[in-house]
This record gives sequence, C-alpha cells and structure tokens, in this order.
Amino acid sequence: MAYKRTSTLVGLPDQDRGWEEVQAKTFTKWLNTKLESRQIPPMTSLTTDLSDGVKLVQLMEIMGDVSLGRYYKTPRMRVQMAENVNLALEFIKSRGVVLTNVGAEDIVDGNLKLILGMIWTLILRFTIADISEEGVTAKEGLLLWCQRKTAPYKEVEVVNFTSSFKDGLALCALIHRHRPDLLNYDALPKSDPHACTRQAFEVAEQHLGIPQLLDVEDLCDRAKPDERSVMTYVAQYFHAFSSMEQAEVVSRRVATFADVMQSAWVMQQDYERRARELINAMRDVQQAWAAATFLGTYADARSQLTTFNEYKHGVKRMWVRERTDLAALLGNIQTKLKTYHLREWVPSEGLAQADIDAAWQTLARSEAQRSRAINAEIRNAKENLRLKFARAANDFEGRLREIAGGIAGLEGDLERQLDEVKHLQASLEPFKDDLATIAAVEKECTEANVEENDHTIFTVDDLIFELELVTTSVNKKLAFIENQIVSRQHTNLTPAQLEEFESTFRYFDKDASNTLTMAELGAALASLGIIYTEEDIEQIHLQLSESFGAVSYDAFLTFLREITEDTTSPDQLLEAFQGLAGDKPYVTELDLRLALLPQGSIDYLKAAMPQGQVEGVEEPVYDYEGYLTGLFGVAQA
Repeated sequence: MAYKRTSTLVGLPDQDRGWEEVQAKTFTKWLNTKLESRQIPPMTSLTTDLSDGVKLVQLMEIMGDVSLGRYYKTPRMRVQMAENVNLALEFIKSRGVVLTNVGAEDIVDGNLKLILGMIWTLILRFTIADISEEGVTAKEGLLLWCQRKTAPYKEVEVVNFTSSFKDGLALCALIHRHRPDLLNYDALPKSDPHACTRQAFEVAEQHLGIPQLLDVEDLCDRAKPDERSVMTYVAQYFHAFSSMEQAEVVSRRVATFADVMQSAWVMQQDYERRARELINAMRDVQQAWAAATFLGTYADARSQLTTFNEYKHGVKRMWVRERTDLAALLGNIQTKLKTYHLREWVPSEGLAQADIDAAWQTLARSEAQRSRAINAEIRNAKENLRLKFARAANDFEGRLREIAGGIAGLEGDLERQLDEVKHLQASLEPFKDDLATIAAVEKECTEANVEENDHTIFTVDDLIFELELVTTSVNKKLAFIENQIVSRQHTNLTPAQLEEFESTFRYFDKDASNTLTMAELGAALASLGIIYTEEDIEQIHLQLSESFGAVSYDAFLTFLREITEDTTSPDQLLEAFQGLAGDKPYVTELDLRLALLPQGSIDYLKAAMPQGQVEGVEEPVYDYEGYLTGLFGVAQA
C-alpha cells in the first residue's frame, strides 16, 4: 500500500459533522501535554494561539529537545509572527517531514484545516512514528497491536479506529490485559457505552498517566468517531504498556539467571559429594588389601581370587561407571557455565578430576599388587598366553580410556565439541572386531587352564562392559551437546512466540517476496512491542541485509532470538540487578519479592550473595555487585 506524507495536509475527508471540532479539541489537549512538561500556559484555540508562532516554536523545542535559537517572544507585527512560524516549519522539515501546501501565512491566518493537518503530521512523527516509520504502516502496526491484546475478549473486535472504540470496551480490554488489578472487566456495565468509556478514561488518567484527550461524547455519540483523534489517544496506551513490559523483562532475566545458577549449584554439590564418596571407598578397599594375609593353601588363594573377581565384577564396575559419570557431570557443569558466559568452576581441594584420576591410578596399582599376590599362589598358567591376552586387553582398554578421556577433556565452542564427539563415536567401530579377537585368545587360555594373569586386570567381560559404558557415554555426550545447541538457539522462545514471529513476518511481507523492506521491518518490530528509532531501524536493516543478503525470515528470526535471548551477559545482569534495586548498590529480600522471583530463586540468591547491614535499613542487605564479580572473575562496568 503506497503512502504519501503530503496526503495528510491536502484537505481532510468530511468523516462526520463536527470532525474539525473534535480534532481541534483532541490535538489541543495533546499539544498541551507537551507544554505542561515545561510549565508553559496551555492553549485554548489552535487558530489563535499558534498564529504568532511563539507556542509553535516552544512546542518544536520540547518535541525535538533542542533550542531553535532566537525568535520573537512578543511579536507585534505580522512579519515577526511569520518569521516565528517559518522557524518552526523549517525545523519540522529538517526532521524529514514533508509539508505541502502549508506556509507561514496559513498558520498566521488561522487556517484550521491546514493547521490540523500539520499537527497530525507532528503526531505521526513524534508519537506514532515510534511504532512505525510511515503513516499507513503506523496505523496497521498500532491496529495489529490492539487486535492481539484484545483477542481474548469475546465482546471486542478491533477492525478500525472509529466504530471499534465506540462502546469503550476496547479501551477497557487494553487496560485489563496489562493491569487487571485496575479494572474488573467482567463487572463492567457493558450495555452502557458511556459508563464503560468514562471508566476507561478515568483509570487511564489516574493510574497510567494517560491524559484524557477525548470526551466521552466524542466516542459514544458520534456515528463515526474521528479516526485521527482516536489513533492519537490509543497510541498513548501503546507507549504506556510498552514501558511496563520492559520492566517485566528485568525481573524475568534475574529469575532466569537465578534458576540457572541454582541448577549449576545443585550439580556442583552432587559432583563433590559423589567424588568424595568414590575416593574414600577406593582408599578403604586398598587398606583392606594391605592388611590381608595368605594361609598358604590353594583353597585360600582360590577363595581370595574369587573375592577379588567378585570385586572387579561388582564394586569395581560401579566405580568405573561412577568415574565416567563424574567426568561427564563435570564436563556438563563447565559447558553449562560457559553457555551462560560464567567462568569455569573449580571443585573443592582434593575433588578435582585430576585428584580422582590420581586416586584411580593408585587403585590400579593396588589392584595390580593384589592380583600379583594372588597369582603368585596359583601360578600354573602359560606365560605366553597371558602376555598375548594381556597385550590385547590392555591395549583395548587403554584405547577405550583415551576415548573416555577425550569426552571428559572436551573444550571449545559447542559446534567444535560436537565434531569431536562424532569423531570419537566413529573411532569405536573397530572395537567390535578387536573384541572378537581378544575373546578367541581368552578361549585359548581357558582351554589351557590359565585362569589368572599378572599382566592385566581385564577380562573379556570387563572389556565388553567398558566398551558398552564408553559407547553409552559417547552417545549421551552427543545428545547433551546437541540439546545444548538447540537450547542456545531457542532460549526464551516458546512455540507460541515462534508462531507469533512468523505470523508477524508474513503479515508485513506485503509483496510475498519473503523479505522485508526497511519500513516493513520497522512496522513488524513495532507490532511486537519492540521500539527503535528511524535511524536504528535503518542500521538494523543494513546489518541484516549484509549478513543474510536480505532481511529474510531467517534473518528476522535470528535478530529476534538475539534480542530476546535469556543467555545473559555480565553487563546485562548488572543492569538487571540495578533495575531491581532501584539503582541502590544492594538489594533486599523485599526487592526480590517485589520482582516476583520464584521462592527457590530468592532463597538461592540470599544464600549466595554477600550479606551486610546499611544504616537506616532494618532488614539485611545483599551485595549483588560483589556477587557478580565473584561469579565472572572481573569487576563489572
């Protein structure tokens, strides 16, 4: 749909008798809200109060947040008034607004139609353009926002900015959708449009800071309410509730971060408990072996061998599994922390992976010593078969352990880890043939009554078990990394959000080209409540086009994922905590509860953050800056 900026100034359609009066009243109130911010006396008439150009210059300075320089503050001659008006008009044009058929003489002479057209252009540029770039697109974006927010209310159907707002229910629905505590929608006198509209006006002005630009009669008593007046008023709802939703993002970000940290803390506690139990159990069994003695009989040696083999097939296998699981758990902890930009976790002293490996090596040496001691009592086997089997089994287990170690030592980004795990998975394929060869050698030993072997602690069953265990570990690691990649790509995007993003893209892709122009991109983001300036939209469109060739749906979705991602940077977390604390250098439990954080997150943050007292504050306070510095390892900006 083509839209020309000049169309708003070339005469207005005769929508309803008295439309000029309604627009003049609404626009006057809108302008007065700007003047009020600087304690400038309000206007009462557009035709007379703007004629000398003084208030027009003041309004442009307020809206543009600039100074227009010197002007006649008390003009007495027509030429001075015209110079004031021209100064304001030139500023309007400098902001990219094209004014056609409007000159200084029209304002000085009080031409109401042209004045209304000019003010509508200002409203588009300084209020509605925040929603979209062009007038028509702004209308569609604001209308789509209203439709989405009022969709759950069966009595409301927003199809335009005229008749859809006559009964006041659309305004009440917008308020109730965002602030149900302010208005009981079900109890509204829905058969009384005047009462519903009046209640919406009063609640909006008293609790949301939205000035009443319209009178009840302007909506309820006109066959067709003035569209531009209604759009001007409804746009204020959009901006009020967009600000509210931004505050909710801060609470959600902190809650998500606390949940992540609590989850990581639980994993860390589980790792240390299990690592401590494993190391202690290995030490206990070695002490028992050191204290054991032989009776000097074959039966005793065989009995002790049986007990030793039961250990290897029972307790030892549980330890093998636990050792592998602990390595995987530690790797998962580090991967999780890295995903959320947190520094690597260091277990308590004596419980690191290197400590477990050292204890495991000591256990292996003790096992070898125990095995040799037993074997010395019943040495009747053939040495060559022992060596043949041992070389194959030890090599087999060593290669398995290298693969298991490769899993525990994975580093780098998730894609690199995924490639390495796939390589490890492929390297397991030859092990089945090797295992068959080792089984054939073991059969030879059995046939030769060789039941013990000083040169290895492994049997075919051991190797089958470890092969299955390592294979399972590799497959689990592969699935875990793939899930982390998916989680990273879709963090904070629910199926409903993805559906909403796609429908928004399709709606604004007017020519069905599967790409968005700069204007369409701005309108689409605005309809989702994501507000950028015209300059920002231009920069975003340029960046996405350079990266993807055009602003396709993939580019659009990638951008939305980036700006809604719950994976939080240190600076974002600091800003989020500052938002909860009201820019105090500390937070209290009340701050956390007012942010509506889950109880588990509040309990975790109270336990994790440094606690102190502040003069004048009765309850304990918590140092979130010190907490974040400890987590990320560096002082935050």
